[in-house]
Amino acid sequence: MRWLILGALIGLLLAFPQALAVVAAITTAAVSQPFAVAFALGLLARPYLRRPRWAR
Repeated sequence: MRWLILGALIGLLLAFPQALAVVAAITTAAVSQPFAVAFALGLLARPYLRRPRWAR
């Protein structure tokens, strides 16, 4: 599924060259927000966090 979404994004960028500027602006705006970056990193790290044994 991830490859289909990536392929669709690349196809749209090839079909509409000005869309690259829009995607770059949205990415820059999202990365410039520290809360959004911290939230995204937390979501990415969540599956790798393990519960301690004593917390059952």
